[in-house]
Amino acid sequence: MRKSLLIACSAIALLTSACGSGSDAPVSEAERELGAAQHPKLLAEFGGAYDGDEADYLKGVAEKVAASAGLAGQCTFTLVNSHVVNAFAVPGCYIYVTRGLMSIVNSEAELASVLAHEVGHIAADHSERQQRRSLLRSLGVLAVSLVTGSQQLSRIATAAAGYFTLRYSRAHEYEADDLGLRYLRGAGYDPYAAADMLAALARNQQFLTHTQSRDQARSIPEWGLTHPLTENRITRARQAAKDTGVGPDELPENEAPYLRAVDGLLYGDDPEQGFVIGRRFAHPVMRIGFEAPQGFTLTNSPQAILIEGPDGMRGEFSGGPLPRGGLDAYADRVLSTLLRGARVEIGRAERRTINGVDAVLVPALVETEQGPVQLSMAAYRGGPDQAYHFLMISKPGAAPPALLDALFGSFRLLSAEEAARLRPRRIEVARVGPSDSLQTLAARMSADDPVAHFLMLNGRTAGEPPRPGETVKLVVNAPR
Repeated sequence: MRKSLLIACSAIALLTSACGSGSDAPVSEAERELGAAQHPKLLAEFGGAYDGDEADYLKGVAEKVAASAGLAGQCTFTLVNSHVVNAFAVPGCYIYVTRGLMSIVNSEAELASVLAHEVGHIAADHSERQQRRSLLRSLGVLAVSLVTGSQQLSRIATAAAGYFTLRYSRAHEYEADDLGLRYLRGAGYDPYAAADMLAALARNQQFLTHTQSRDQARSIPEWGLTHPLTENRITRARQAAKDTGVGPDELPENEAPYLRAVDGLLYGDDPEQGFVIGRRFAHPVMRIGFEAPQGFTLTNSPQAILIEGPDGMRGEFSGGPLPRGGLDAYADRVLSTLLRGARVEIGRAERRTINGVDAVLVPALVETEQGPVQLSMAAYRGGPDQAYHFLMISKPGAAPPALLDALFGSFRLLSAEEAARLRPRRIEVARVGPSDSLQTLAARMSADDPVAHFLMLNGRTAGEPPRPGETVKLVVNAPR
């Protein structure tokens, strides 16, 4: 979580690039300028670049793929500091892979297949149609304002439920798959790795579906939402690999160098953005936390914690510097920025002390094109110069007061001991010992349902026991 309420819609539009001719034409100057202009904004949305050896490794693999596509030296590849499993491409051949995706990959060839697929999207977009569907034009995705004159409130209304869920068509995905397979093989990698990677992504989706009610909030933007995963697509990828005439394992997968590269990779939430644990949020640096009621989901994003509740209730938790006028001035500033130009009736502010913290609650009724919208704000003094706030919107009467009271009443400051217990996790690559079993290795995992987590992370089933001498990935707490 960062200290800004603004959620720019550029990142959503970036995920809408369509596929066209599939030619290996060079990246145009116009596309390059467009990608360069949006690159820093996009990184700000997703949490910034993740630097280090892992990023250098990613770029090395990516350049091989780009060269195979006739795009050597024309693309910018970035490892993104996000736990979400995703990869995407934007005009100008700016290609992004999250560290969340790297955590579930098990070989260099699998990583190369993801990069080849995204390069396929770029190559297919070299047409005048992409100019007509440029990023700036795609900003209209969120430009249909829910609130007259207040696009910011519209973004809150759409972000929690529909953020990053724009999908590629099946035809576009198949086209990028076909191009990607060509580039993958041209770069010297096993073409069967593409199907293996799709299967790994499917396992990750199944794992999240199985565990999200217990240990994970709904994630954005899941790779499978923007790149639909189906059994037919995986089967198609396997057949396409077979049709190349290359036999299984005839070309390298490069598992060992890949595992060495991801040993130590940050896993899960970055402590600088805080931790979402089911319906709870806790930030070890800011030393704050809250818990949403049953039926709510939380999504950690760099700008804010996105909140989705029952009956269409949506909102955000964020923060900012406390002005000289104190908490009242902070609430006025947030509301005036949010509601600028909107027709709104602001109710009477109520001052409270919540868990020992000064707070102010402000109701409002906002007139929109679709009818009135109820806005509920709760702001808190988080320290001498810091404040935080919830902003929740719903249809009038749809948000039970008890639910809002429970959410707003859960905000609290964390003790030093509580903050110290919030430790980041990392990937640890371990060699299986002669006495190790699935259960003993899973017992070393810092995760709920460690057996299922171990199997997903290492791309295997319970019927494939670890063999002595092989290397596996574990998720462990980072040193204090």
